Amino acid sequence: MTLGMKLATDAINAAIVHANARGGGEVVLPAGRHLSFSIRLLSGVTLKLEEGCVLEAADPALHGGTYDPAEPNPHDLWQDFGHSHWRNSLIWADEAEDIAIVGPGRIDGAGLTREGPGSRWSKQAGEFPLSMAGLSAEVMAELSPQVEAMASLGNKAIALKRVKRARIEGLTIFQGGHFAVLATGCEDLILRDLIVDTNRDGLDIDACRDVLVTGCRLNTPNDDAIVLKSSLALGEVIPTERVVIEHCEVSGFDPGTMLDGTFGRTQLISPDQDRVTGRIKLGTESNGGFKDITIRDCRFVRSRGLALETVDGGVLENVVAERLTLTEVTTAPIFLRVGGRRRGPEGTPLSAMRNIVLRDIEATDILADYAATIAGLPDSPIENVTLSNIRLSYRGGGPAEWAQRLPGDLPDAYPEPSMFGPSPVHGLWARHVRGLRVENLIVETTEPDARPERLYENVEEL
Repeated sequence: MTLGMKLATDAINAAIVHANARGGGEVVLPAGRHLSFSIRLLSGVTLKLEEGCVLEAADPALHGGTYDPAEPNPHDLWQDFGHSHWRNSLIWADEAEDIAIVGPGRIDGAGLTREGPGSRWSKQAGEFPLSMAGLSAEVMAELSPQVEAMASLGNKAIALKRVKRARIEGLTIFQGGHFAVLATGCEDLILRDLIVDTNRDGLDIDACRDVLVTGCRLNTPNDDAIVLKSSLALGEVIPTERVVIEHCEVSGFDPGTMLDGTFGRTQLISPDQDRVTGRIKLGTESNGGFKDITIRDCRFVRSRGLALETVDGGVLENVVAERLTLTEVTTAPIFLRVGGRRRGPEGTPLSAMRNIVLRDIEATDILADYAATIAGLPDSPIENVTLSNIRLSYRGGGPAEWAQRLPGDLPDAYPEPSMFGPSPVHGLWARHVRGLRVENLIVETTEPDARPERLYENVEEL
């Protein structure tokens, strides 16, 4: 944490206002450390961090200032605090067009918080409920001082709300708070060549369309690296659609050790008490659903596997994931889940998933506990799944008693492979599926495993 530095907040914001008033332009931060609270990016402006530049998030407790307050949001009942607000960030833009934040400099989120009211972490720590929905007036009154205190803190490195034509490119982000990047309701968004080593989520893309994520490296042992969502944070059902994620690497090494090149392996467990995270995921916030998503030529290292989840009423459809390499997989290598959480207004329907193609995938050194899992519900089976040219190599060693397990459907549970406990098979487990095509699936174990290789439950048109 840098002490004794003069805050650059006012100077940076004044330069952005000036550039915007002239019809657009570039605001350049030169080499050196620049300490700041909230920076408000306006239409037509590029914020450039030059080589050797470090933009450091100030700490309200040390630097005599505050971040912009979290704006009121009447639609904050159905997702956690971090997803529902944008202005309490180091850099934010709201209803802007044609903006960019570019490197090769670095953002250091030293003064950002990584938690917030309603987050899943806080729920497990016994501090806050998962969402504020349905709480009594008495409970809300009890929580309000804590919520207000959090509202004055910065908890995101970059937040974009309803922005058109945005580009974030060539930056390094270290300890990015609750989200290194949160983009909500954006169109024509490019995230290119980012290096992120952070203490919670990496890139969160929520209710956006026409998005390219390419050439990014993200280390996020405590949460998801690249995650698509479709929450109700904007007060309407908006699908996340037409997204390409390509040529990216995600990992779960100790925080900061991807950047320093030591790739530490001390941390074994994430705050949710499962093993380290660092994956690519769709969900859990999934009210609006997902459509036309491509994930290709990506590498997962010491992380959970690929997860496609819809549990809050949205339809997840037309997803292709291809040419993926996964090593040292800390839960299931593949996890497809339709759930019935239905976190949303009264009348939120049951989710659905269909038209999923997973091909040319190799996963090695997989934790023995959890098989590749495709888990729909009796009233909403997953439809039309193709698994093609897939090699799964598990550590093995699963005991015979795991084969006798008969987990329930658990429609309301938070979706993770561990929700079912150890799988009754060691390779592929599919239940409540209509239309499953398996071509050239190879399952191996390093050590013998007493469980069967595959189990199909209520699978039609296999």
